[in-house]
Amino acid sequence: MSENAALTPFELLAHYERACLAHSADAPESVESLGLWRGIGFRVGRRAFVSGIEEINELLAVPPLTHVPGAQPWLMGVANVRGNLVPAIDLGRFLFDERTPASERARLLLVRQHGGTVGLLVDEVFGQRTMDEGQRDTGEQENDPRLTRFVSENVQLGEQTYGLFSMSRLVRAPDFRQAAL
Repeated sequence: MSENAALTPFELLAHYERACLAHSADAPESVESLGLWRGIGFRVGRRAFVSGIEEINELLAVPPLTHVPGAQPWLMGVANVRGNLVPAIDLGRFLFDERTPASERARLLLVRQHGGTVGLLVDEVFGQRTMDEGQRDTGEQENDPRLTRFVSENVQLGEQTYGLFSMSRLVRAPDFRQAAL
């Protein structure tokens, strides 16, 4: 029998509250204290990337989009996300001039930018990735000229190589900010 079975409902709720408070957002996580870096892994075309977990606000299945006339081809339209209009960018088309195919795995990464939020369509999200300083120190420089302004280096995590992709550099890029034709 569980030790919680002997508690009254009120005592059980108080126990859950204490447990939740012990793991509150303000409490430092042990991952950070060990010098580990956390990011969200995703795929655009054939390339795998990882961005800092603090740079991506939310992951969504691709919502219905409304076309925006007179926009760059990589601006797919705007989405209504809980009452807020969010521009949806095909990241594959922006980076490589290759349209991201519609699939069950495609996701919209919501990223904050000056003046609001932008959604970035990616082929697939791999979830959280963690690396230590040693893995980051052994990273190799990005060679693709289309990516060097956004990818600081490429790191090996297990069998997969990930480009460290800076969302903050992306949303500040003049060509990214100019979505009108």
